Amino acid sequence: MQRDLFEQMVDDVLETLPEWVVDKIDNLRVTVEDWPSRDQDPDRSGLLGIYEGVSLLERGIDYSGFLPDRIVVFMGPHLALRLPDDELRGEVRTTVLHEIAHHLGIDDDRLRELGWD
Repeated sequence: MQRDLFEQMVDDVLETLPEWVVDKIDNLRVTVEDWPSRDQDPDRSGLLGIYEGVSLLERGIDYSGFLPDRIVVFMGPHLALRLPDDELRGEVRTTVLHEIAHHLGIDDDRLRELGWD
């Protein structure tokens, strides 16, 4: 799959976010990279995405002037799953929603309780 098609999958997910989620998002950018660095995935476990930043729940009244938080969706690990296109789209959606949940302040324990792990 070419990168522009993969990026379009990510954009498609972002375009279908409910309005209440879009209204909550603050100072965030979403990018696509080929593979995670060793700093992002030290054990090379096939990390599909990562949230880097300060979640909305952790921001205090003095939060200002910070660079945007960042969600990175990794194309290589997604393609390595060798899923049919419709299942790949579903996996990309799950990854993006998982990382947006972190931006909103939902941690991995709560995501597991909700069945998003």
